[in-house]
Amino acid sequence: MTRMHRHVGGLLSTLALVSAEPVSGAPSPAPPAPETLRFTDDGRIPNSRFPVLIYRAVLPPETEDLAGAFETLFRRHGWPAQWRAGVYAIHHYHSTAHETLGVAAGHARLMLGGEHGQEVDVGPGDVVVLPAGTGHRRLRADSEFLVVGAYPEGQQWDMMRGEPSERPAALERIAAVPLPKGDPVSGAKGALVTLWK
Repeated sequence: MTRMHRHVGGLLSTLALVSAEPVSGAPSPAPPAPETLRFTDDGRIPNSRFPVLIYRAVLPPETEDLAGAFETLFRRHGWPAQWRAGVYAIHHYHSTAHETLGVAAGHARLMLGGEHGQEVDVGPGDVVVLPAGTGHRRLRADSEFLVVGAYPEGQQWDMMRGEPSERPAALERIAAVPLPKGDPVSGAKGALVTLWK
């Protein structure tokens, strides 16, 4: 399996970094290009026809209050944060929402796509965007690992473990989850808008 691959000057610098509005007279920075991973239904984990997006170093790891900065960024682009925690150590997926994970501290190795998916290393500043149905779990993490979890406005996550009995209804819910209006990192002009068509 392939292995995927730090104090800005105060809160004002952090907010300027994540602002969707360019500084007057300055050109807009190009939206970052994510890594993409595609997973098929493995009979237990549905996964998605849309790719997983992995953005590296969206925010500098040294950013003061990196979790708060991620919450500001995600909210600005229509993905309000719902929690700060880690990632479950069991294979699971969400059938009612797309999910964004912003790594606010520590390092971890995740397994995406189910048992036969792909291992991915993540660290502070990275963002993982998971379309509804995509399997994910924590394989290992250091003691500082902290993630901000966000979802498109109006979407609430559920917890599916890939049990046969849950599958028919879960597949119907996944098919009904609307596409986000924008990318959690770059908004209406972000890669998600194109890649998830």
